[in-house]
Amino acid sequence: MDTKHWTPGNEITLLENGEEFFPRVFARIANARREVIVETFILFEDKVGLQLHQALIAAARRGAQVDITIDDWGSPDLSEHFLGSLRAAGVRVHSFDPGSRPFGYRPHLLRRMHRKIAVIDGEVAFVGGINYSADHLGDFGPEAKQDYSVEVRGPLVSEIHRFVHTALAQGQRHHREQRHWWRQRRQWRVPSSDQPRVGGAEAMFVVRDNRHHLDDIERHYRVAIRAARKRIVIANAYFFPGYRFIKEVRRAAKRGVDVRLILQGQPDMPIVKTAAEMLYHHLTHAGVKIFEYCDRPLHGKVAVIDDDWATVGSSNLDPLSLSLNLEANVIIRDRGFNAALSSNLEKLMCNSCNQVKAEDLGELKGWALARSLLAYHFTLRYPRWASWLPRHAPRLQPATATKPISPA
Repeated sequence: MDTKHWTPGNEITLLENGEEFFPRVFARIANARREVIVETFILFEDKVGLQLHQALIAAARRGAQVDITIDDWGSPDLSEHFLGSLRAAGVRVHSFDPGSRPFGYRPHLLRRMHRKIAVIDGEVAFVGGINYSADHLGDFGPEAKQDYSVEVRGPLVSEIHRFVHTALAQGQRHHREQRHWWRQRRQWRVPSSDQPRVGGAEAMFVVRDNRHHLDDIERHYRVAIRAARKRIVIANAYFFPGYRFIKEVRRAAKRGVDVRLILQGQPDMPIVKTAAEMLYHHLTHAGVKIFEYCDRPLHGKVAVIDDDWATVGSSNLDPLSLSLNLEANVIIRDRGFNAALSSNLEKLMCNSCNQVKAEDLGELKGWALARSLLAYHFTLRYPRWASWLPRHAPRLQPATATKPISPA
């Protein structure tokens, strides 16, 4: 396995669901002295969104520079009061790739900013799959999401810090060049200070974009799966990777690796359920064990391989995440972190999942076989087809409201 990109000396803490993530990130923002940068796909004006709102305003009023980037499609309904009070406090609110809204309707555009990152004072970073919304808390009810994030301290934070600054600079530059080319460019300062070693974890910050890092996340998965000798556990909300990924998973199972997938028991898209019928047959007959998570919606994007490799991030293993969306994962090489995440996933499999066995799968024939084949091959070939779609330069501009008032 290529090790030239591993950054040593990090401390990485696993955070499960909003109950662990929100108090940790809000406490870090509350102690921010110089800077807070947040990227999120979804920000809702619910109790969690309002907590973030208050934390960012307080940080800005203390003199910290605060930037938050939201996705225009993922966060569509923020009120003018919500956004205006952020701006009044000095918070810079950026909207990723805002599109036209014909007749007030916001179309589902491709190539979204799906990352979930927070960096505070350049000293601590959070990366994962948890958005700023109340449906990541258990008291939301049966639809509360199961998900993960990590808190990162150490030299890797410097890489994440530089990345979020560059993303701001590039998005702002494209917007100015396209719309205000005659104005003088504002110079963004990309930090260069390095964080000291604080722990024993080696880690990589890996992103997927539409220019220079088209398949980095998937490629690191495949390399680790190819090197696996004992076990692979992948928990992913949407598992429909390309043919090469599926081939590596099947090969690992056939050479005796204990391969386990934790997938959604109740997918929210019909094509996913249809394609899964063929995928389940294909994988279980190769020896892959499939567990359907049934307690609540699975939103996690995590994996452990053997005793020291693990990843947590925003990237699903489906056509959107692998071919279109902007994503970010942290890959960790550390036995302690691997053991913590492994224990968590083992509890999910034992207490909250139903195993799908080959003998329990019905025989596919006739129309059911044809339908599953069509959906299965469409989803697996989509990553290649998606490369034909236009790749525009992402742009940021100030977020605008779509509703007049905020909730009480």
